[in-house]
Amino acid sequence: MKGLIALATLMLLGGCASMKASEPVAGWTHWVCDSKAEIYWRYADPANKEVDVRLNQSEQVFRLQAAPGASGALYSNGVLAFDNKGSEGLVYWDATNDLIGRGCKAP
Repeated sequence: MKGLIALATLMLLGGCASMKASEPVAGWTHWVCDSKAEIYWRYADPANKEVDVRLNQSEQVFRLQAAPGASGALYSNGVLAFDNKGSEGLVYWDATNDLIGRGCKAP
């Protein structure tokens, strides 16, 4: 019986491992930047005061809050920043001001 349970567990884990990480969950917007960085983002609340951002194939989600910006909508959490200007944007490490990508838009 224990062998059957172990086999079922291995089959389940094998199935999960074969899922593609590049397939975003429904509701995520996918953009590609000039640096070839990929960002997946979505509004986290109905008022558009927060966004969730994923970088490349990572499952890590950054929750960013709206911040005052010169143009467009700027979101940051002190570590990562996302500047959304409608159909285009840029993303950078806020803590170090290192650019991840600009000209990010739908592929």
